[in-house]
Amino acid sequence: MTQLPVINMAATGQNITRLREQAGLTVANLQQIFGFTTPQAIYKWQRGTALPTVDNLVILAAVLNTGINNILVLA
Repeated sequence: MTQLPVINMAATGQNITRLREQAGLTVANLQQIFGFTTPQAIYKWQRGTALPTVDNLVILAAVLNTGINNILVLA
């Protein structure tokens, strides 16, 4: 049986943080871009306790000027 890829959530969160900082964006900037009322979702993404939904991942990749494959880390 073929082993399926698994997303490393902690490493993905670290990528999101690194890419956000490289883009010169704050968590508050992302909160505004996504129209979130609180920044909690973004903090969860960065801690690796949650992943962005597919639609938010597409937007995040565009905002960070990178591909989805550069955000997600597979274990």
